[in-house]
Amino acid sequence: MSIFEDEAKQSMKKSVEAFVSEIAKLRSGRAHPNLLDHIRVENYGSESPLKQVASVVVEDARTLAVTPWEKSMVPKIEKAIKTSNLGINPVVNGGTVRVPMPPLTEERRQDLVKVARAEAENARVSVRNNRRQVLSDAKQMLKEKEITQDEEREVSNNVQIITDKAISEIDEHLSHKEKDLTSV
Repeated sequence: MSIFEDEAKQSMKKSVEAFVSEIAKLRSGRAHPNLLDHIRVENYGSESPLKQVASVVVEDARTLAVTPWEKSMVPKIEKAIKTSNLGINPVVNGGTVRVPMPPLTEERRQDLVKVARAEAENARVSVRNNRRQVLSDAKQMLKEKEITQDEEREVSNNVQIITDKAISEIDEHLSHKEKDLTSV
């Protein structure tokens, strides 16, 4: 495997991972600890990820329980969750913040599917841009006579295979997310 294929695999893998992390933020009706991953909490004068100041566990199918390491963090965590634009209202219960997930309306589910599809298209564009960059680098090396035409053609074919695989991964993740979002 050449440096071109390694570069293509690495960059396309990052695009797929970024897509997966983006769609993980889209909530279905079910509780999942990853829903709160992007929330940052004020902690000793700086912003910290919620995971670093509390444990997040699934209490039941529609409720998350956030237990801070320090009791003084409870109001800060509650405020951070309320202002997170997730459309959820946390409930403080002693030293634990419970986060009930309201059921989604059909219209909201369809909106979330559209958002997931848009994110998938952005990821596909990113993968294609990575392919174009790698092929451009290979063509440049061909111009400078550092590789032969046959090697450049082989790189092109192999990079296309890697691209197709990355795009099918994106489509697979999108399909699972759509199923998750549309199931009641």
